[in-house]
Amino acid sequence: MSDVPVSDVLVSDVLVAGGGPIGLATALHVHAAGLTVTVVEPRQGPMDKACGEGLMPGAVRVLAELGVNPLGQDVHGIRYRDGDRTAEAPFRNGFGRGVRRTELQRALRATVDEHAIPVVCGTVTDIVQDRHGVRACGLSARYLVAADGLHSGVRRSMNLVRNTDPSARRWGQRRHFEMAPWTNYIEVHWGAASEAYVTPVGDGLVGVAILSSHRTPFDEQLRDFPDLVERISDATGSRVMGAGPLRQTASRRVAGRVLLVGDAAGYVDALTGDGIAVGLDSGRRLAQCLAEDRPDRYESEWRRSSRRYRAITGSLLRATAIPRVRGAIVPLAERVPALFQGVVRQLSG
Repeated sequence: MSDVPVSDVLVSDVLVAGGGPIGLATALHVHAAGLTVTVVEPRQGPMDKACGEGLMPGAVRVLAELGVNPLGQDVHGIRYRDGDRTAEAPFRNGFGRGVRRTELQRALRATVDEHAIPVVCGTVTDIVQDRHGVRACGLSARYLVAADGLHSGVRRSMNLVRNTDPSARRWGQRRHFEMAPWTNYIEVHWGAASEAYVTPVGDGLVGVAILSSHRTPFDEQLRDFPDLVERISDATGSRVMGAGPLRQTASRRVAGRVLLVGDAAGYVDALTGDGIAVGLDSGRRLAQCLAEDRPDRYESEWRRSSRRYRAITGSLLRATAIPRVRGAIVPLAERVPALFQGVVRQLSG
């Protein structure tokens, strides 16, 4: 697997800035729509990052349509836990999958290489556009798609950043533990001010991600979940990876011939675990808009693609910011399982 030197690439229909999972998947969607595409990524090899690593059934289906089948552990649903309170909702439309972030990127990159889609080493800067096309980092194309992540440099350079309330900031931390998974569900353990996500990602590997508005060390936050600490106490843990602030807002997704996708397009929170699924679906919609030479239509398509995620995640975040409401989440889900299962069904695709 060798990257193509930047100097050897002159023109594509589409440049994709970012070789992470959503950038690679969007490139595959663009290729499937009949356009030529080049991916620009400054880093070599699979890039790890703090991520819950759970794919919803809808995301697994989109990947399968692209010919991508990453190795991992099938997950059968979502389980909420708060002390001795438990509520669970099985997926009704296929299995999800726990997949290491590096494995997801590896599988996507292998499929990109199979289709001979160029991946060049570089950073997208100095963006210039007119009514005919875009030029950036020495490359020319009809369109530029920014899939460069949560803290998108393209979003910033195009003045598309919308500031968010600092009091609403949350961060994520993730660590892997070498042990056999004890469940085929994604477990969400609720604490007083944070959530711990447990995802089986291999026969002998479990991921634990903690989301919180407090920037304290992983092990300190983990103590808020004594049942979980007891489970993993004898397991060897990996180094901790972090990400945040999680909430990122773009003023719009389309600026002439520059379009934003994935986390670069805006991100609410990892609370519902639906970010990858939304990124995959919006990448497919974006590709169709470009194939029809209608980039202006993508804004409304992105809003349709992300509507449920934004509504449910935003509502849950606002509700759980109130301690009394937060403490009632799991008891309510346990008492009214149909409500909990309905929400999970909406998010799972």
